[in-house]
Amino acid sequence: MTSSSDAIEQRLNELKIHLGQENPVLLNTVDSFRVLDHLAYRIGLLETNQSFATQIPWWPLISILGTFSAGKSTFINDYLGQKLQRTGNQAVDDRFTVVVYSPEPISHSLPGVSLDSDPRFPFYRMSQEIDSVADGEGGRIDTYLQLKTCRSERLRGKILIDSPGFDADAQRTAVLRISKHMIDLSDLVLVLFDARHPEPGAMRDTLKHLVQNTINRADSGKFLYILNQLDSAANEDNPEDVVAAWLRAMGEAGLTAGRFYTIYSPAAPTQIPDDHRRERFEKKRDEDLGEIYQRMEHVEIERAYRIIATLRKSATDVEQLALPLLTTALRRWRTRTVLIDAVALLGLGIGWMSWSISAGHWQNATYHAPWFELLRSIEGGVVGFEILLALALLGGHFAARHLALLTVLPGLRQQIEQRQPPGNVLAVFQRNTRFWRTIWLGRPVGWNRATRAELDEVLQGCESYIQTLNERLTNPRGVRESLTTAARQFFKFG
Repeated sequence: MTSSSDAIEQRLNELKIHLGQENPVLLNTVDSFRVLDHLAYRIGLLETNQSFATQIPWWPLISILGTFSAGKSTFINDYLGQKLQRTGNQAVDDRFTVVVYSPEPISHSLPGVSLDSDPRFPFYRMSQEIDSVADGEGGRIDTYLQLKTCRSERLRGKILIDSPGFDADAQRTAVLRISKHMIDLSDLVLVLFDARHPEPGAMRDTLKHLVQNTINRADSGKFLYILNQLDSAANEDNPEDVVAAWLRAMGEAGLTAGRFYTIYSPAAPTQIPDDHRRERFEKKRDEDLGEIYQRMEHVEIERAYRIIATLRKSATDVEQLALPLLTTALRRWRTRTVLIDAVALLGLGIGWMSWSISAGHWQNATYHAPWFELLRSIEGGVVGFEILLALALLGGHFAARHLALLTVLPGLRQQIEQRQPPGNVLAVFQRNTRFWRTIWLGRPVGWNRATRAELDEVLQGCESYIQTLNERLTNPRGVRESLTTAARQFFKFG
């Protein structure tokens, strides 16, 4: 094995050690990822220094999105129980901040390169992603990302990601690319809005990115929409109108279902002089914060299902996306090669016959045809006529293969871009069309009954993992124990 493949193996072993102390079900999924990796190696979808397991974050991720001054940093500080993030009425941080647990009492802030260069975190090699949408910006990774450590028990085993405000024009393209990447990887996404700006219609572009682009996702249930700092509207004659205005704006953006929360910071100075109204607002705030915190505490459960779902999706995409694309492309290449060969031979035959007729030798073709005269002229030479003809036909065939390859590649590239199959499908196709590969194979090298059986084994394993999670977390035997307690024991002791 090469050093790069050794590094992958070491990372997977370290992951198994960590999961062995936390979650035995996920521990078994690492072995399933290994099986899928080796299958992809044989086909050529992955290089030996790659792994499906390293393309996803194994830590539970909670992302916090929102507009500038929506109270994201204050919300994080309240949740952690300490002032980690800077707060203020204006934008105080224009970078994505990844917050992780540390046993040290003093918090540390590390530059973005610490995330860009560490495969354990979800922003590994993010500089390349930024470069792809904003040329040259990848070298300024520190202006987009930072890592902070914090000793808070609520953070143990989780990663929080605080995002810059969405309604900024500067660096917008790169910020949106990072946000999309972050949303795709997260197990829970909190979307905060500022109740102090009761005109949501002025932020339709922001609503589009924070709401409209998320409601049709298969994982839309992981998004919580939160109207923050509602206490500032409590002194209005009808603060409910503020909530109603936001609900209408969310509905216009396409959100017609789902949970919408209204909160404000418990640590904020009281702005509600009326005792009855303050009591009503505090009760609603505490109920909503309790639900939000509960979802955040249970994110480990959602992470477990996400990992298994990702394993199943990777295996399914290999079978239903990558392999059909490859098989279809190889079939088209073979058909077009044969067609080009046939057209070339037919044209050669017609041309030869036309030349023979025009030369006036057709009547006595057996002895006087040009091809016979040519055969006699080279008879006794070093290279016989048959060899010359065979070499010419062979050269024409390989030229036809190459021409057919060039006609198939554009369509294959377009399908790859549209369907996003796993692995490097284009490289596998080109590898299977090299000059020593027969055009009659009909399937990618490495895909056979054995690999199909391995893929079926991975998919069956996913069903088993899901069933195990369900049995441990849904308490089917009827034992009177809360889901929270069962989940905590499961993730603590396995």
